Amino acid sequence: MTSAAHSATEATRQAPAAFSGPAVDARAALSLPYTHVDDVFINGAWVPARGTGRNPVTDPATGQIWGSVPDGTPEDIDAAVGAARKAFDGGWARLAPSERAAYLLRIADEVDKRAEEMSLTNTRENGSPVSESTGAAANAASIFRYFATLAEYLERDDVRPFPRGGGESVVRRDPVGVCALIAPWNFPINLMVIKLAPALLAGCTVVMKPASPTPLSFRLVVDAVAAAGVPAGVVNLVTGSGRLGDALVRHPGVDKVAFTGSTPVGRKIAAACGELLRPVTLELGGKSSGIVLPDADLDAMSSGLVRSCMRNTGQTCYISTRILAPAGRYDEVVDMVTATIAAGVQGDPLDPATVFGPAATESQYRTVLEYVDAGRAEGARATTGGRAARLGGGLEGGFFVEPTVFADVTPSMRISREEIFGPVISVLKYTDVDEAVALANNTEFGLGGLVFGTDQDAALAVADRMDTGSVGINFFASNHSAPFGGRHDSGLGTEYGIEGLNAYLSYKSIHRRP
Repeated sequence: MTSAAHSATEATRQAPAAFSGPAVDARAALSLPYTHVDDVFINGAWVPARGTGRNPVTDPATGQIWGSVPDGTPEDIDAAVGAARKAFDGGWARLAPSERAAYLLRIADEVDKRAEEMSLTNTRENGSPVSESTGAAANAASIFRYFATLAEYLERDDVRPFPRGGGESVVRRDPVGVCALIAPWNFPINLMVIKLAPALLAGCTVVMKPASPTPLSFRLVVDAVAAAGVPAGVVNLVTGSGRLGDALVRHPGVDKVAFTGSTPVGRKIAAACGELLRPVTLELGGKSSGIVLPDADLDAMSSGLVRSCMRNTGQTCYISTRILAPAGRYDEVVDMVTATIAAGVQGDPLDPATVFGPAATESQYRTVLEYVDAGRAEGARATTGGRAARLGGGLEGGFFVEPTVFADVTPSMRISREEIFGPVISVLKYTDVDEAVALANNTEFGLGGLVFGTDQDAALAVADRMDTGSVGINFFASNHSAPFGGRHDSGLGTEYGIEGLNAYLSYKSIHRRP
């Protein structure tokens, strides 16, 4: 076994344990607090939804329906927005930021208490391996705790003198108002929390809508909010289809929209918000590149490859699913990437040994297989994977696609240009660093990116030339204190950091003479 393949095999053994017995037995014995529910969270309480429609929740590892939630109605939206407006006008916005920060810290403590239930529910909803979902609660809690530290920033006096003297301006930071928060299905807990935490600290009230395939896990965060004593109406949750999300975006009582999801849906939301002159934050799709410099340590690259290039079975917006390799080391890079991906265990996402789970939905499963077929048709060569995966042990109906690596990929191929959102990596060849940067920037997206190299200064110089919102050098991770956002078709605005908090503020300048 090569050292790169050995590193890949070792990486698959480091997932945190969640169960001690066989995964299928764990699924059969699994008991979760939410399965088939009839209520939504409005004005501080779980209340019956207004309509009778239902949205099923499917376990993508088995293809079986295991839960359902209400398909909300415009009446539910009206009630939720009305409750949020009443709470905003009734005192939440007038609390001192430090008081709101205290609520965030209590929410974080309550989230920690629900960690196991969040992980298991998340995995049953979208197939994220428990090695991934086990950390969801801790990460959510850390986001609440980070934004609590920014209370001092909001409370600090901001007085700016006129450049030519004769007066000064007091700059006030006011909460923008009632916010509509809409999250996707790939990370249903944390991609909502990264909106909820800064909105609450800013003094906003919210109406949240999770993606229709993943409506249950975030109910546990709402339970944590209630247990923390957050006043009624500050946080509201409705469930339903995209139609309900559109009604929420366009509701006249909403002051701001924050959305994470696909670029096509983001365009529609941006158009609606532009028409309504409503501020919006959009974190959308990506087609990021990992540039392998000629001096890259491939063993080190192998150890972090899955996390940075195929995290969550490839269902992550910022991962670098295009590997750009120097011509002189192309075959070596292809061999390393192939060995690393082939070494990752695919199986039941409830098994702690699993690295690659199923596609989150049947429609996404079919989309990924279409891209795999397109890659072959256009001349790419699958060095591992390239088919629907057929698993036994109760997983015969699951939405599994074999983790796939394509070599001999050219920039014009669909698999090189379009976001697949599944377990597919393409390896392209470049002749010099200028061409590598040009290939990385030759995309409609601009969300993530990577540079692999042992010379840190050279890697930083390449990272500076990449036209994208975030770049990692030899690894990629989100930093709660640093802005995260996309360029071009990857979105508008930023999340995380003070910049993410500012997205929920409006500004007032009061001019005076001292």
